[in-house]
Amino acid sequence: MIHDLESQGVVSKTHSLFNSPIWPVHKSDREWRLTVDYSALNEVTPPLSAAMPDMLDLQYELESKAAKWLDTIDIANVFFSIPLAAKCRPQFAFAWRHVQYTCNQLPQGWKHSPTICHGLIQTGLEKGEAPEHLQ
Repeated sequence: MIHDLESQGVVSKTHSLFNSPIWPVHKSDREWRLTVDYSALNEVTPPLSAAMPDMLDLQYELESKAAKWLDTIDIANVFFSIPLAAKCRPQFAFAWRHVQYTCNQLPQGWKHSPTICHGLIQTGLEKGEAPEHLQ
């Protein structure tokens, strides 16, 4: 599990003053999923607000136009395609078998990951192209 994430560049070995607990979860397909408990980090992370679309406006927009297409995007594991700045990585450290690792990509479980990801996707869609990190 960790070796796969390390070979993909999602995590790397580190030495950090920070460390969050991990919770490996056994998935139904007998594979393991690494989850990191960032609740302590989330508590001390300042709030980040994002403009959320108004659902009534979206519904009106869809109903008022003769739309020919409606599409969905499968963004499973999309956080792993968004790199973290090197200076931010130490706070996302965790330990596995007495070795400390950190995330190189936007981690799952951090409270701002969905907001940051949504902003990148929204920017790309407004430009009519996929954001650089999501290509």
